[in-house]
Amino acid sequence: MKRESFLNWIQAGTIAIPNVLLMNYHRLGVKEDEMMVLLHMHSFIESGNYFPTPEQISSRMTISSHQCMQLLRTCIQKGLLKIEEHQDPDQQMFSETYTLEPLWDKLIRIIEEQQVGAAKDKQIEEETQIYSIVEKEFGRPLSPIECETLAIWIDQDHHKVELIIAALKEAVLSGKLNFRYIDRILFEWKKNGIQTVEDAKQYGEKFRRHRYQRKDTKSESNTSDFPYYNWLEQ
Repeated sequence: MKRESFLNWIQAGTIAIPNVLLMNYHRLGVKEDEMMVLLHMHSFIESGNYFPTPEQISSRMTISSHQCMQLLRTCIQKGLLKIEEHQDPDQQMFSETYTLEPLWDKLIRIIEEQQVGAAKDKQIEEETQIYSIVEKEFGRPLSPIECETLAIWIDQDHHKVELIIAALKEAVLSGKLNFRYIDRILFEWKKNGIQTVEDAKQYGEKFRRHRYQRKDTKSESNTSDFPYYNWLEQ
């Protein structure tokens, strides 16, 4: 008897409910009774029944077929469920099916909005922190002009925050900690298509290797050897 019950369970199949739907259906304005109707609809569609009746759905629930019909109508009005009409080209007959594509489309938009919001929050946090990072390296509060320059780099020049920090570190290593020098570094990186910190690192190393080779060919009497890229010489 246990074996037969187990086989019946297996033959009944399973239904995959996306966690993202369970976590976000309230953001779609979906109520719990509507959610259960949509989940049962999902189950019927997955099992090959594309147009279950209110009686079939309500038989799985604790509501009447009339209540189920009302909920289905509400879901359609909310743009969560849709009825599509299909024509059989051979028999010239029409059939109707339910589709949950409107629900999935709304869910995708919700997730995209959340991702955009999270990215904006991260950007705002990074832009706020960069002022503290620059002030720490300079060892003093920034002047109004320096704050304005930093804002221009971000808002008008559209330099990435991580590249501004990388340029700041390059200026520190070069012993030329001033905004004019940092601005020149950012200008050269942008002109040469530098998009990431790794690109900037490789670009600087490539320049320094070339610089060392040139210095090796100079007279030994020339003793001024500075190990870092003097960006102001560009």
